[in-house]
Amino acid sequence: MGLLRTVRDAFRASTQSPNRGTASEEPSKGAYWCHDCSERIRDVDHEGDGTPDCPSCGDEMAFERSGTTTGCAC
Repeated sequence: MGLLRTVRDAFRASTQSPNRGTASEEPSKGAYWCHDCSERIRDVDHEGDGTPDCPSCGDEMAFERSGTTTGCAC
């Protein structure tokens, strides 16, 4: 019974849910990415002006806008 409940709950959990995070979180318009290192920093988590450097390699990160309307910069 526990396995069936787990599978059922997994199917109910949707990655397409528009309810991501709490109302107190600032909506994100995108994220900074280092494609070489697969590092990601949400724009609302970045402090300071300008484009951040990758914490792993030090190269400048690229900003990419989110194509979704959920407020998630995934």
